[in-house]
Amino acid sequence: MNKFYIIFLSFIIIGCGTSNVISEDSETGNSYAMDYSYLALGDSYTIGESVPESARWPVQLAVRLRERGYKVAPPKIIAKTGWTTGNLLSVMRSELNYTRKFDLVSILIGVNNQYQGKSIEAYEKELREIFKLALNHSKQREKGVFAVSIPDYGVTPFGQENAETIATEIDQFNAVFKKVAGEFEVDFYNITPISREASRDDALIAPDGLHPSELMYRYWVDEIIDDIPQMLPR
Repeated sequence: MNKFYIIFLSFIIIGCGTSNVISEDSETGNSYAMDYSYLALGDSYTIGESVPESARWPVQLAVRLRERGYKVAPPKIIAKTGWTTGNLLSVMRSELNYTRKFDLVSILIGVNNQYQGKSIEAYEKELREIFKLALNHSKQREKGVFAVSIPDYGVTPFGQENAETIATEIDQFNAVFKKVAGEFEVDFYNITPISREASRDDALIAPDGLHPSELMYRYWVDEIIDDIPQMLPR
């Protein structure tokens, strides 16, 4: 009996003494240890509608961080095409284990609030709740959370007939997004100007004529890659 307790206690000590994240290679099935975990919250832009999984910007970001020596696990993505802030908030509350915290948390949400004609007041209210939950699941609170602005889909073939209205409303939603991020002392990265480059470069648009391509997502990551490592303590 004493031997059993010694072995059991040894497992507890070993388990408590490591902060590694155990991940699995989707192709080989092999498990490997990572130092950092990453939670990506959003909608179609985060889940990467119309591009391969490897092309999603949170996945590209994790790869680029690993190339710099930061062992970041493949991101846990909570996002779905068509989600508004209300949808994301509801799933965060039901899916996230209250005790689990992540080294890095990203937020990109709001385009469907604009597209579906939801009020900007409701967006602001729900966005605050999303930020509160995000900080609760961040190991470093606001220091481990960052926000990415809503891209302008008015420059795509899907949105070009209403390009001016879409651009104006996206700017309004982003102003609220940036304000709320500031209230929570969370870094806000404005990738909207990059998204508007699609009006001059079809290679930045996915085959569906609406969402960003892998190249567009790469440019987003280029915009933030020098700053994100500072959020991951050695």
